[in-house]
Amino acid sequence: MQPLTRRTILGASVAPFFLTRGYAAARPNILFAIADDQSWPHTGANGDRTVRTPSFDRVAGMGVRFTNAICASPGCAPSRAAILTGRYPWQLGEAGTHASGFPASLTVYPDLLERAGYFVGLTGKGAGPCNWQGSGWKRNPAGPDFSSITVKNARPGVSNIDYAANFAAFLEKRPKGAPFAFWFGCQEPHRVYEEGSGLKAGRRLEDVKVPPFLPDAPEVRSDILDYYLEIEHFDTHLGRMLDLLEKRGELSNTIVVVTSDNGMAFPGAKAMMTDYGIHLPLAIAWPERWKGGRVYDDVISFVDFAPTFLEAAGVPVPATMVGESLIGKLDGKATGRTGVFSGRERHSHARFDNLGYPARAYRTRDYLYVRNFKPDRWPAGDPEGYYDIDAGPTKTYMQKHREDPKVKPFFERGFGKQPAEQLFDIRKDPGCLNNLAGKPEFQRTQAEMRRQLEAGLKAHEDPRMLGTGDIFESYPRYSPMRPELGGFAERGKYNPKYQRR
Repeated sequence: MQPLTRRTILGASVAPFFLTRGYAAARPNILFAIADDQSWPHTGANGDRTVRTPSFDRVAGMGVRFTNAICASPGCAPSRAAILTGRYPWQLGEAGTHASGFPASLTVYPDLLERAGYFVGLTGKGAGPCNWQGSGWKRNPAGPDFSSITVKNARPGVSNIDYAANFAAFLEKRPKGAPFAFWFGCQEPHRVYEEGSGLKAGRRLEDVKVPPFLPDAPEVRSDILDYYLEIEHFDTHLGRMLDLLEKRGELSNTIVVVTSDNGMAFPGAKAMMTDYGIHLPLAIAWPERWKGGRVYDDVISFVDFAPTFLEAAGVPVPATMVGESLIGKLDGKATGRTGVFSGRERHSHARFDNLGYPARAYRTRDYLYVRNFKPDRWPAGDPEGYYDIDAGPTKTYMQKHREDPKVKPFFERGFGKQPAEQLFDIRKDPGCLNNLAGKPEFQRTQAEMRRQLEAGLKAHEDPRMLGTGDIFESYPRYSPMRPELGGFAERGKYNPKYQRR
């Protein structure tokens, strides 16, 4: 493995893209489309033959499909904060944990683009859930909100926001000649789902490919079909946006990024340091610049998005951003990374005294190494409710059948405590079922992965490596989506009413 370099850790300011390449065309538009809770395999282009994602597949065909895109955290708020800032969650104070504050001192790429003349906006879910209002922001850090256009009779479990119509309204308000940067934050496929909606839509249980970390049961298969239907809702709105840009003659000079914030909301994925928790779908296209139909296999981090957008726009990348622009890699003129980082702190209010579950990971093309800093705690939350796992039919089924010999191994992996170190060969074991840590034949791999993780976290000045990690336990957990509960959850004894994630 290559050692970490100053470039890897600190990032760098770059000369404007158009000056370095003598490129005379207008600055590109940027359409960033992010689903809520979708794991890597679940698109047609990535091999799933049941979920229907023609729009994702279209972007992959126009551009580049990434097979090892790793988010900075398996939870919504810290993952989105890392995207916006180009920094890892442990570098972001309160914004590095779930549903806390978002310090106004943080620099986000939409603000930098706006200062450079871009028209910016968002629809749906931007940064969050977080209390950005109480942190001094006048708007969501992802940009001004365009979410007022809604539809009647939305399907249960699906937002009534007409994302594509709001994008059209955004474009109508754009000043003439200004490039745009738009954040399409779909609230799907976040739970809850309409139970049985997949079967109701005519989908078949036998067509589902059950992930290796879940038990194969009709209840689980049906739950996955419901999840697929919500992915398709996201994909449909993306398709309307792409068609609109094409009709306006602007698609060719628009950088389109399609991805998710963290993995699927099932036991053993979302909020967990597993490959299905942090390995996400990603397609990027800029038809005017990049040849389509390509596949990129090296690992990339979601902290790379902000520097990429800034370089493409000709805006200097702040030295505070640790991400690496993908422009050179997509041009085929820069080498890929050896490994990237991910991690988590608190997710939901799932443990006594509002404690989190601190963990960090280092991911290469072949292996995932995880360090669990508090292995005495339950990763999925205390057994009173395992509230770091979203409620749903699969969770209910696994809890009900936890003693069934066919289900028990899956339950223990998804709900039980984990050792301090884990090592997975994700080529052979994408479900992260076989921990290789401690096995003699993997001793050298484990030691090198540990070294890379520790070196990176120390360079990032991660409080968990500096002896001050309990600072993350002190941040309040707000509940901005549940104002009827008083607005926030105080630190203290477990209280099940604060469960909106």
